[in-house]
Amino acid sequence: MSASKPARTGTLTDARRSIRGRGLTIELPDGTTLLDAVSGTFNLPLGYSYPGVVAAIREQATHAVHLSSEFTGERAQAAVRPLLEKAPPGITKAWVRDITGSTANECAVRIAQKATGRREVLSLFLSHHGQTLFTTALSGNSFRRSAFPAAQSGSGVKIPAPYCHRCFYGQNYPDCGLMCADRMEDFLEFASGGSVAAVIVEPVLGNGGNIVPPPGYFERLRDICDRHGILIIADEVQTGLGRLGTVFGSSAVGLRPDIITLAKGLGGVGMPIAAVLMRPELDVLAAFEHSFTSGANPLALAAMEATIEVIADDEFLAEVRRKGAELGDLLKDLGKQSALVSEVRGLGMMWGLEISDSDGSPDAATAREIIRVARAEERLVLRPSRYGFGNVVKVRPALVARDDEITDITERLARTLTRVEKQISTGANR
Repeated sequence: MSASKPARTGTLTDARRSIRGRGLTIELPDGTTLLDAVSGTFNLPLGYSYPGVVAAIREQATHAVHLSSEFTGERAQAAVRPLLEKAPPGITKAWVRDITGSTANECAVRIAQKATGRREVLSLFLSHHGQTLFTTALSGNSFRRSAFPAAQSGSGVKIPAPYCHRCFYGQNYPDCGLMCADRMEDFLEFASGGSVAAVIVEPVLGNGGNIVPPPGYFERLRDICDRHGILIIADEVQTGLGRLGTVFGSSAVGLRPDIITLAKGLGGVGMPIAAVLMRPELDVLAAFEHSFTSGANPLALAAMEATIEVIADDEFLAEVRRKGAELGDLLKDLGKQSALVSEVRGLGMMWGLEISDSDGSPDAATAREIIRVARAEERLVLRPSRYGFGNVVKVRPALVARDDEITDITERLARTLTRVEKQISTGANR
């Protein structure tokens, strides 16, 4: 190194530290603060820079920033044990070699295929299971595959989602008799290749529009899968780790999976890490069949350990349920007052506002405008469903949100809806 160019000391430059996050607040370089109502990209259950997790990461960094899974495997298994103790019945094994939900879902499919000797996977319309070519193919949105020919093969069969507000079959719950579940057998017989290994489902369809399946749906699905020897993969990348008020979202909706995938919230403050949990007889993969360079790296494990210590606590989860109910009540009241909102639905700290036009049709353009106005006028960060193609405004604050922050979110959202309604009534450009 040149003598005229001293070594860096590790101090952050102004440019690198210009955006700060604490709790639910983002501070921009110009001093503007934003209130984040969606937990980053739903991966910050403990908000920005939660002290206990940050301290664990900092401490680990003084020992080793990276180690291969050869050296971290035992620690990874110990770290995930508290989750296994609270997992749905029969889930006792874990695979911790991923850093993202996309590859965790690929791992789950590999497990299902190897364990059953079958090939195909069923998934739901409007589902979202990842960003890789394979998980994009699994997901139930054609716009995500349209530009990528390689994503068209090996994607299995898509079946209608349990979307009661806009039922595919034109039925009304509960008089429908859960037709959306029962019709799965028709797809097995007439649309599959007769080699279905698994069905992959989200306890709540997050990206698809915060769709909460009706009571009894998952129990019916379990019965059908048992009759046909099909495994159930619960994609809990968005719903796991306290988001629905329970450690596992499956437990909140009556789902009994064979395999569970976790990511996003597992790192607490955005540290990338993912895990796959399963019944013991499904622990069939050899190490070389699914492994990644940074899987089970020590920084991520440190974050996971500290996060689980917080989220698996019964008192913490009781508070999440209380605050989630409070948030839901406030949003439902708001929805009753706005002509733009046709339904408010959710569980725990995972809510969505369905935006419809005057004749009840989905209105994605207005949903996008609500999100734009919220950011520009109210400094409130929201996110849309289906990458902006959908008509649902998602509200999912960090699990550590205070009561006053929950009230603040809903008040800013109420003012936003009023502004957008006025724009529409006056014919203002969106």
